Amino acid sequence: MAKTTFDTNPVLLQTLLKTCEDGKLQLPDFQRSWVWEEDRIMSLIASVSRGFPMGALMSLKSKIGEGVIFARRPIEGAPVAAAQMQPEQLLLDGQQRMTSLYQSCMRRQVVSTITAKKRLVNRWFYIDIRKALNAEADRDSAIIAIHEDRKIMLPSNKGIDIDLSSPQLEYENLMYPLNQAFNWDTWQEEFGDYWIAKGKPELRELFKKFKNDVLKNFAEYQVPVIALGADTSHEAVCLVFEKVNTGGKSLDAFELLTAIFSAKDHKLRNDWLGYDETSIEKGKEKDDKYEWLGVKDHNDPDLRLGVQKRLAAYGRAAGQAQGVLAKIAPTDFLKAIALLYTKELRLAAIASKPDKESEWPAVRATSESLLALPLEAYKKHCSAVRAGFERAARFLRQQQIHRVVDLPYQTQLVPLAAIFAEIGGKADHTTNNDKIARWYWCGVFGELYGSAVESRFAKDILEVPAWLDGGPEPSTVIDGVLRADRLLTMRSRLSAAYKGLQALLLRQGAIDFRSGQAFDQTVFFDEAVDIHHIFPKAWCESQKLPASLYDSVVNKTPLGYRTNRIIGGVAPSSYLEKLEKGKAGSNGQIIEPPIDKAALATYLQTHCIPVPELYANDFAGFMKARQKLLMELVSRITGHAAPTTAEAAEEGEELTTSMAHDSGLELIEAD
Repeated sequence: MAKTTFDTNPVLLQTLLKTCEDGKLQLPDFQRSWVWEEDRIMSLIASVSRGFPMGALMSLKSKIGEGVIFARRPIEGAPVAAAQMQPEQLLLDGQQRMTSLYQSCMRRQVVSTITAKKRLVNRWFYIDIRKALNAEADRDSAIIAIHEDRKIMLPSNKGIDIDLSSPQLEYENLMYPLNQAFNWDTWQEEFGDYWIAKGKPELRELFKKFKNDVLKNFAEYQVPVIALGADTSHEAVCLVFEKVNTGGKSLDAFELLTAIFSAKDHKLRNDWLGYDETSIEKGKEKDDKYEWLGVKDHNDPDLRLGVQKRLAAYGRAAGQAQGVLAKIAPTDFLKAIALLYTKELRLAAIASKPDKESEWPAVRATSESLLALPLEAYKKHCSAVRAGFERAARFLRQQQIHRVVDLPYQTQLVPLAAIFAEIGGKADHTTNNDKIARWYWCGVFGELYGSAVESRFAKDILEVPAWLDGGPEPSTVIDGVLRADRLLTMRSRLSAAYKGLQALLLRQGAIDFRSGQAFDQTVFFDEAVDIHHIFPKAWCESQKLPASLYDSVVNKTPLGYRTNRIIGGVAPSSYLEKLEKGKAGSNGQIIEPPIDKAALATYLQTHCIPVPELYANDFAGFMKARQKLLMELVSRITGHAAPTTAEAAEEGEELTTSMAHDSGLELIEAD
C-alpha cells in the first residue's frame, strides 16, 4: 500500500479566508448546508480574538488538469466567480469553522445562522470595544450578534436598545463590525474624525489599544493545516475523514460518495433524505423516473420521504414512533449494496478465469469499496437492498425483536439485508427461513458482529445463499457457539447475547406470569414488556448475594410492567403466593383474580424457569438449573450442543453501568 504523504504548515487565517474567497480552497460537495449556530460562531470569534487555538484543518490537494473525482463547490457566500476556479485544495475538516469565519469576518454581507431555538435568522457580528478591553470581562460577552436591520430592541419591543444602522452609530456605541476584522484602516480613521468632532479625541487612543490587543490577533492568527497529498488513496481519505472531523456533524464515506456521485449529477443525499419539490421538478426536466428507488412516479410520497424515513417507519407497531430499522445509517445501506456489487465482480472473474484465483477480486464492504462503488451499480441494487432491509424488519418481528434497543447487533442487519436482497422470494420458504434464523442466532450467541465485521459480512453474502442452495454450513453458523459460563457474565444490554436471549425467550412462547398472554407484538407494547429480575434485586441485596450473580441474564426475563410491580422486592415464594391468591378489595370485590398454581407453573416454565427452586427461594439451585435450561434453549436454535468441557473464561469483565455511561456506550436497563 502506498505511503500517505501530507504537509503540516501553519497558515495565516486571513490567507486561508482569501483562498476561500478566490475559490482556491473549496469544499467537496456533500449537498448539505454549512449553517452554524450563532452561539458557536460567537464562541469561535472570541477564541480567535484572544489568539486561542481552534484546532487544525485538513485538506486534500487537487490534481490539476485531471478529471473531477469529487464534485466541489466554493465556500458558502463566496463570489460567483469562485465557482469557476479550479481549486488547489479541498477542505476535508474545518468546513464549518472556515465558512463561519469567512462570512462573519471577511464577507460584507449578513450571515445566515441558527438561534438557540433552532430558528434560521440573519445576523451581523460585532465586538463591544469596551468589554473586549476589560480584562475582568468574559470575552464571549464582548461578541454581539445583531439583527439584520442592525438594531437590538428592548424587551417586548418597547423601543430600540442599540442602533448600529450607520457607521456613525457604530462609532457612538463603540461597536466594531467584525466583517472588517482584517481591514480596519478606513474605519479607524473615520472613528477618530467622529470623536474629534465630538470633542473626545482621547477615544482614538482607546481604539488603538483595541487594535493592538484584539484586532491584531485576527491579522496574526495562524491555523495549522494538514494537507494530504494529491495521490492519497480513497481509502486513506475516507479513514482520515471519519477520524479527524471535529465540527460536530458526522462525516463519513457517505459524504464522500455524495460528492463523487454529485460530479455525475446524481443527488445521493436526496435519495436518502427525500426529494423536495424543486429537486423533483429538475428531475422531470431530465426525465428521471427514479426507478432505482422503487417508486411509482414523481407523485409517489416515498420519493419525498426518502429511504431513511421509509425504513425507519417500516414495520412499526401502532403507537410506535419508529420501527426496528430506525438507526440504519446511510453507510449501512451502501455496505449492503457494496456486498452485492463486489460479489458480482468476484463471480464474473471466477467464470472468466476459473484457474486464476489470485485475480479474483475480494467481496468487500469497507470504506474504500464504498468509494469505488459505481453509480450504475448503486442504481442497480438500491431498490432490492431497500426491500432487503424491509424483509429484515419482518424477519426480526418473527424473532420477537421489535425495538432498536432490543437489537442484538445493528451491524448484523447489513449482511441480513444483503442476503434477503439477493435471494428474493426464496426467503418465504419455511426451510430457508429456518436456516436464515439459525444463521442469525449463531451470529448473536457467538457474539460475532462486535468487531472485524467487514470480513464476516463478505463470508455471509458468499456462504449463506450457497447454503440455502445445498452448500456447506456458513462460517457464522460453525463459529456461533455460546459457552455456558458466558451466561453468568452477561449483565446488561451492552451484550448482544444478553438481548438475544430475551428475544429468544419471547420467540419460544414466553407467557406473562400475571396476564397469561404470550408476548406477540401487540402484547409486547401494550404491556410495556422489558427485562426484569426474577429473584428481585432488593431481596438479593437483603440476602447479601453478589451483584455479579443476581444481575446476570440467568436471573432475568421479559415481563410486563404490571407483573413486575406485583413482584416488587420480595422473595419469589411471596410474589408467587400473591399471584396465586389474587387480591380482593375491602368490600370483597375481586381486584386481581387468583391464578391456578398449575397454570402459573406452566407460565414459569415458558421462561425456562425451574419451578421448584423458585418456590423454595433456592437462589443457588435456581441459577444452576436455569443456566442449563437456557443453554438448551440456545442449543435448539443454533444447532450446537451445549459445550460439555470447561473452556477458558472470557478475558476481562463486563463494564459497570457507570463506566458504560462515562464511555458513551448505550446502556438501558429496566431495573
